[in-house]
Amino acid sequence: MRLQGKVCLITGAGKGIGAATAEVFAKEGAIVEMGDIDDVAGQETLTRIIRAGGRAFLEHVDVTRELSVQTWKNAVRQRHTRVDVLFNNAGISAVGELHEVPRKLWDDAMAVNVTGVYLVSQAIIPLMIEQKAGVIINMSSCIVHTGLLRRAVYAATKGAIMAMTKSMQVDYAPYGIRVNALLPGTIYTPFVEDYLKNSYDDPNVAIEQLKKRQLGNALGTSEDVAYAALYLASDEAKYVMGSGLIVDGGVTAGKPY
Repeated sequence: MRLQGKVCLITGAGKGIGAATAEVFAKEGAIVEMGDIDDVAGQETLTRIIRAGGRAFLEHVDVTRELSVQTWKNAVRQRHTRVDVLFNNAGISAVGELHEVPRKLWDDAMAVNVTGVYLVSQAIIPLMIEQKAGVIINMSSCIVHTGLLRRAVYAATKGAIMAMTKSMQVDYAPYGIRVNALLPGTIYTPFVEDYLKNSYDDPNVAIEQLKKRQLGNALGTSEDVAYAALYLASDEAKYVMGSGLIVDGGVTAGKPY
């Protein structure tokens, strides 16, 4: 029970990596505070956790709206005396060469992937400063270390998160707060599955092409990232500060040819 009794907040907890992490954290003894804009998906994940004997709460949270974030913070404060872990997981993709990406897609990606981390962190960090302890995990991507076709906008958001993570760590280390980032590769989440179905005539062919990027010739699972988040959230990672943990199946290690 590596997170026994710890209060852990997760944004984007309804599906994919967020949902898997919520379930893993709950199994490890955490009290999970789930925030998501998708109420249906969030409720499904919450139900699985409760049925498995875990403890969790769900709030409708739009990370791009300050009022929504503050409402969530207030609800968390009413239920708990402390906040131990914040996992800034919520994010969206953005596909297209830079010159063809419409301004709205740029604004939406920045709002969710970057401003969302800012708003939620800004709301929760004062609680951690007050208790002089806490863990923050930000969701970046292995794309910060390698170029990827038609992903310039997405890369910009995730590069910003990695840079933010390092400076946040410098700011908050004196308060006993650890700040790290996760850098996943291609993870087979519901979002990726829908993208493949809508973007390719044969999604199975696309999956095989994606697999070739990984040295292990396999796509990652949400659980692969969830267990990496568990490590960073646990006391086992007490000496890991301002780092980016790569979970990419070897994408950034080199090419298999």
